[in-house]
Amino acid sequence: MSSVSFHHVEKSFGATKVIHGISFDIADGEFMVLVGPSGCGKSTLLRMLAGLEDITSGTIAIDGRVVNDVDSKDRDIAMVFQSYALYPHMSVRENMGFRLRLRRADRREIDTRVARAAQILKLEPYLDRFPRELSGGQRQRVAMGRAIVRDPKVFLFDEPLSNLDAKLRVQMRSEIKALHQRLKTTTVYVTHDQIEAMTMADRIVVMHDGRVEQIGRPLDLYDRPNNLFVAQFIGSPAMNVVSGTVRRHNGSAWLEADGVRWPMGEVPGAEGQPVVFGVRPEHLDLARTDGDHVAGDVIVVEPTGAETELLVQVGASQVTLVTSGRPRVRPGERIALAVEPGMGHVFDRESGQRLVD
Repeated sequence: MSSVSFHHVEKSFGATKVIHGISFDIADGEFMVLVGPSGCGKSTLLRMLAGLEDITSGTIAIDGRVVNDVDSKDRDIAMVFQSYALYPHMSVRENMGFRLRLRRADRREIDTRVARAAQILKLEPYLDRFPRELSGGQRQRVAMGRAIVRDPKVFLFDEPLSNLDAKLRVQMRSEIKALHQRLKTTTVYVTHDQIEAMTMADRIVVMHDGRVEQIGRPLDLYDRPNNLFVAQFIGSPAMNVVSGTVRRHNGSAWLEADGVRWPMGEVPGAEGQPVVFGVRPEHLDLARTDGDHVAGDVIVVEPTGAETELLVQVGASQVTLVTSGRPRVRPGERIALAVEPGMGHVFDRESGQRLVD
């Protein structure tokens, strides 16, 4: 097991800079997820750690050793790709042991390591099959097994679940997390799926346009996003945001937006300040017609079983509400919404940064 360190790392392709001075550390044994939209630079950063891309400037270190000029094969890392990258003419057993054979490892050691990985990943019945005879999930397990047998310092995963159907992705998420808890190997995992990031990570690095927006534990990012980008990227459905002006009177605060008065509760923001007010869908409640609330018209009702999602038109904005159970509301109906006390978020309209007391 080993730590990983990025220090002022930059990457340019010609005149185009795609990574802008990124610095952060990954602790020994930590499961770190790099998340962000397509094109944000997360896979490029992973490929630089793997030695598959050159670093324009800065340093990358594994276990305290700078590896900028170290060949990929000498970094003691193992990478699992989105495409599985299995040899079609080799059996599962041969695919898993191939890298060890290239190292001229002892045959008995190869067999022992392959058997151990197969047992962990429940691949023992498939060792003599070929990739074409396996399902997508089984192929991904083989790719993971090939990484495990190498016993590397660091595991790298580059969107490994993107080719799987929704049900299998959920299953494989659990299996990868359980694998990490068993092996305790430092893991760097790249995904554009923030649900994967939230459910798997010890910590998350949120990236955007080649920069780090925020680093933290999943629930810390969810509860206290540093800026509007993180607020709207982390969480599904996304956080509702409404742009307006802070108003204060007699100890009360509200957001004035297109003629709608949103109660804000105890949140920062000076009188007259232009801000963006955010509230997560599960922190909006159906309200009685009295008290502090906002009125809106139901556009769409989406029952999902245990919960129901409502898309509601409030003034010029559309907001999403997630409520437990099955409320008796229909499209076109007028309803009242209440913001759960203490659950509002306020961001500076110009910079997008979170306002703090």
